[in-house]
Amino acid sequence: MTDYDLLCKQAEALLDNAVWDITVMANISSLLYNSMSDLNWAGFYLIKDEKLILGPFQGKPACTGIPIKEGVCATAVLKDRIVRVEDVHKFPGHIACDSASASEIVLPLRRNGKVFGVLDIDSPIEGRFSAEDEAGLEKLAKIAEDGINRFTPI
Repeated sequence: MTDYDLLCKQAEALLDNAVWDITVMANISSLLYNSMSDLNWAGFYLIKDEKLILGPFQGKPACTGIPIKEGVCATAVLKDRIVRVEDVHKFPGHIACDSASASEIVLPLRRNGKVFGVLDIDSPIEGRFSAEDEAGLEKLAKIAEDGINRFTPI
């Protein structure tokens, strides 16, 4: 079980001296990947030219561009809400960047009320993400969002 209060405190500490939005995303993805059990990917996709473009992450190489029309990440953007999927193989239009992924949670990130990207976390374990994980990760995503928003977008 993940201690989200501790994880959020660690995230805030990492962002204290950040001088670039890329630094924020790199450290948050590393923190998640190295602190949570049973993950195979944790990272960011950012919207550019009507696509989700790969940002800083931890894990195996990933899809570099995802159209904002299908898949879990695109659904989170289009619906502007967290999407938690128990079994990605049953999700209509799922894009398999890593065939080992079995479950996923995607959290939208906003700037001035508009989604600019997502925090995407994958697991090779079906049903890995609970309602407790969703609530804790929502707080952590807000910390990341605030940290990223301190800087002018690239």
